[in-house]
Amino acid sequence: MRRKVIAGNWKMNKTPTETKLFVEELKAVSQNKNGCDIVICVPFVDIACAVEGTKGTNIKVGAQNVHFAPSGAYTGEISAQMLLDCGVEYVVIGHSERRQYFGETDETVNARVKAALEAGLKVILCIGELEKEREQGITAEILGKQTKIDLLGVTAEQMKNVIIAYEPVWAIGTGKTATTAQADEACGLVRGVISSLYGKETAENTIIQYGGSMNAKNASELLACVNVDGGLIGGASLKAPDFGVIINAAQ
Repeated sequence: MRRKVIAGNWKMNKTPTETKLFVEELKAVSQNKNGCDIVICVPFVDIACAVEGTKGTNIKVGAQNVHFAPSGAYTGEISAQMLLDCGVEYVVIGHSERRQYFGETDETVNARVKAALEAGLKVILCIGELEKEREQGITAEILGKQTKIDLLGVTAEQMKNVIIAYEPVWAIGTGKTATTAQADEACGLVRGVISSLYGKETAENTIIQYGGSMNAKNASELLACVNVDGGLIGGASLKAPDFGVIINAAQ
């Protein structure tokens, strides 16, 4: 049975001081909640504070991006080894905002995924269709293309450290949410692609999250879907009580 993973993507929010306070709040609401894995993916400047604050707890820390080179003349970038040395375990790769605002492509996402996995990080790989692509009826094609290119060269063994986050771009930060049927269908489509690439066993063991305006009110319904194995939470992960409700729903 696949284990649920609830990950918060803070995006560009919270200072180290605010992070320290949040972690204390989150520890209070997540204590003894062992029915799912809990991850907070924080801005680079908050990593040290988050790692220190979560020591000895069931809360893991992730970053929001990683470069594909181990070192070099890449001003402003962070390597996988740097993240590992800071105590990071997870990294979000390929978020739609990275693709939209910073020019990331499936090819660069693939390079980042492989670099992260080779270094020993666990990857939360984001994929998802635009609203016009859903209206055009090509959701399956888009998800298939992204999954195949983003995982090119990733082995079945490495897939044990890959979580896929299905995030319909039209539902990220818009307040719109996929229906349970849409979320379950899309995550099922992705599972089918994984099966075609790696076989049924790997597909059945791969954790596929839903992201896209999951919150305290709709989490229970979405997490009850057969193919939804957790959530990559945006805005609702910034308030410990709301995040706690989602964690409880995943129990």
